Amino acid sequence: MKIFKFGGASVKDADGVRNLASVLQKTGISNKVVIISAMGKTTNALEKVIEIYFSESKIDTEYLKTYHTAILNPLFENTSHPVYAKVNLLFHELESFLQRNKSPNYDYVYDQVISFGELISTTIISAYLEKNEIENTWLDARNLVKTDHTYRDAKVNWDFTCENINKAVEKNKLYITQGFIASDANNFTTTLGREGSDYSAAIFAYCLKAEDVTIWKDVDGVFNGDPRVFENTTLLNEVSYSEAIELAFYGASIIHPKTLQPLQKREIPLFVKSFYHPENAGTIVSNGQKINPHIPCFIVKKNLVLLSLSALDFSFFVEENISEVFALLHKYQVKVDLIQNSAISFSVCVDNRFKQVDQLINHLRGKFRVSFNKNVSLYTIRHFTESAINQIEKDKEVLLKQLTRETVQLVTRE
Repeated sequence: MKIFKFGGASVKDADGVRNLASVLQKTGISNKVVIISAMGKTTNALEKVIEIYFSESKIDTEYLKTYHTAILNPLFENTSHPVYAKVNLLFHELESFLQRNKSPNYDYVYDQVISFGELISTTIISAYLEKNEIENTWLDARNLVKTDHTYRDAKVNWDFTCENINKAVEKNKLYITQGFIASDANNFTTTLGREGSDYSAAIFAYCLKAEDVTIWKDVDGVFNGDPRVFENTTLLNEVSYSEAIELAFYGASIIHPKTLQPLQKREIPLFVKSFYHPENAGTIVSNGQKINPHIPCFIVKKNLVLLSLSALDFSFFVEENISEVFALLHKYQVKVDLIQNSAISFSVCVDNRFKQVDQLINHLRGKFRVSFNKNVSLYTIRHFTESAINQIEKDKEVLLKQLTRETVQLVTRE
């Protein structure tokens, strides 16, 4: 059994759906489970619906209906095709939930609403494949992947999930199902958190002891830097599980560690390939070489905040102080990307994702001397060379620099 995963960018329009069918025909249509995300920016649009819902404004799903109709119309001969009724029913279910729901729990509402993106996309794609005589079975992932009730970041119940998947999936058939979504013991929809669709692929692969997993992207594989940010990037042919986890930890847009962990347990190789060029080898993530070719890998995270703290009386900055600082970082949901300390100071480069750094700074000023720099960039170079460091440092003010055996990190202001 092989597991394929197609993200939203790969099925953002009718041509993308046609291309998905073409990839399946070129690679074989049997003995596969295909995991599919919501189409294009549907998840973002549904998040806007949720925002409007909680602001008690009038909810309008017409944009989403129009967007999906624009995908449906070129794929099917006329609006009498049964897929139109199925998609309309899903929109009716979405609107009914928003009208009757009484729960004030944002995370619960988020999961119930956001799941419609994947349900609609897989309904359309399954019907299109059938229309083109590609026989397939549509599966509702919520009936298979069972979790706890931690909405938006649910934890998988592996025993129940593997039992369900192995009952539902037979060899030599093609299955279409959703990424990202699952359900709890009460059958309320849950979602799997960041990179949830990739994780779904790994869950199915682990439970089915799959031959391999392929994640289809709009690039040829994993590069040694984001081509949109760094010049002259190089395709990585091979990356080990551990190296992929390291790169992801530092912020590379590679595969999330939680996706890699179940694959690593079963030693299931993961391929990252281009849906435009399915014949190309792409990148393989496995127990093989650490990285091939062995070259510097560049990662950047922007719009961070560098905080530097010292005791008010210039005493040593000891474990008690550090423990207190981390408790406050946790309280204000501030993620730490880099730490450096000396006898009398402590510096952290943090992500202000939840916009609470100003509150954190005000709290810290009650006990420490605080200085800070906003809108800094954190560059990470794995397998660095002197020329790679010089390339990053050029025309930048380096505020903090940290080196280990294989990694250098630089906080810069440009």
